[in-house]
Amino acid sequence: MLNWSKIDTVLLDMDGTLLDLHFDSRFWLNVVPEQLALTRNITLDEAKADMHKRYQAVSGQIQWYCLDYWQEQLNLPIMELKRQTQHLIKVREDVPHFLTELKKAGKELILLTNAHPENVMLKFEHTAIDNYLDGVVSTHQYGVSKEQQSLWHQVQKDLGFNKQRTLFVDDSVPVLNAAREYGIEHLLAVANPDSQQPHNVIADYLNVTDYRNII
Repeated sequence: MLNWSKIDTVLLDMDGTLLDLHFDSRFWLNVVPEQLALTRNITLDEAKADMHKRYQAVSGQIQWYCLDYWQEQLNLPIMELKRQTQHLIKVREDVPHFLTELKKAGKELILLTNAHPENVMLKFEHTAIDNYLDGVVSTHQYGVSKEQQSLWHQVQKDLGFNKQRTLFVDDSVPVLNAAREYGIEHLLAVANPDSQQPHNVIADYLNVTDYRNII
């Protein structure tokens, strides 16, 4: 279990970690291919296959998370489409209590997300999770994603957190691997990022399906 007395700063991912990943899963795996099929007059299966290739080509890179990139590549109104499905944006049920207790304990809470700034603002509009946070960092500010070591060097320089007294929480194993490589001492994986999908098996990291169990 986590030793909270050795943690001052908590870096938190957003999608799948604070928010239910279902909105994003549905958007990128269903809504976008559906729109692509309509605009290009191809079958849904063809559109899904096309998107799968495109996703693989930029996986782990800042482009994967960039709404501007996808709007340009696909010629689709990405933010407009997101707003059409925004009713699916939801805070994880266990998050309010978790963040409230961390704030009471005097922890510094920083959102560190690969999400595009417009995406971050849309999520804030619907969830108000920013009210719990001491700071918000979108990796788009640096032009590089959390999967890359250069991002961690830049963020640590700007925020000044102590790597040995920092907890990083994320649902992505590749991102957690990058944080571990950089030297973040305390790491926590989220095993159930999407409420509509089975739990993930994560062997390499301490992981949770309900934050209330670790407070």
